[in-house]
Amino acid sequence: MKKVTLFMLSATMLIASCKKEDASSKIDNSTQGVAPADPNAVNPEAKIAAPEVNTNPAPKPADGKYPQMSFYEKEFDFGGINQGDKVEHTFTFKNTGEADLIISDARASCGCTVPEYPKDPIKPGEEGKLKVTFNSAGKSGHTMKTVTVTCNTEKGVETINIKTFIREPKKQ
Repeated sequence: MKKVTLFMLSATMLIASCKKEDASSKIDNSTQGVAPADPNAVNPEAKIAAPEVNTNPAPKPADGKYPQMSFYEKEFDFGGINQGDKVEHTFTFKNTGEADLIISDARASCGCTVPEYPKDPIKPGEEGKLKVTFNSAGKSGHTMKTVTVTCNTEKGVETINIKTFIREPKKQ
């Protein structure tokens, strides 16, 4: 296996080296006045954050027909649960629009909440299910989490919520 990998690497280098070109011929002299980049400069616009949910609406379809995601309920209350419990609820929705509903993403407001959504298109008139699992470990008190669903509806996003009251274990 090592000999095959070494042979492939050698062959690739040999092929790549056959097309030697003079790098100086590729320099664009019209950029002479541009200073080289400072490798020690800090980018003040750099952002370190979790990826954002796309909230831009889907492009308008050529025929003007959109799907519509109609949830039977947009919020579910688990009531009181014990700290450390994992609970789940399945939200059911119907495509009440005129085109296939395609869900491209579903993201929760916290890593303790995990949504699972259908990957196949939902035809007009059909139902779909979106399961949300919540892990209450390390949490306490009143809690509300949001799931943002990115889809090809006219709005482009739909939101659902779960809430609960998490009881801490009794101290002995």
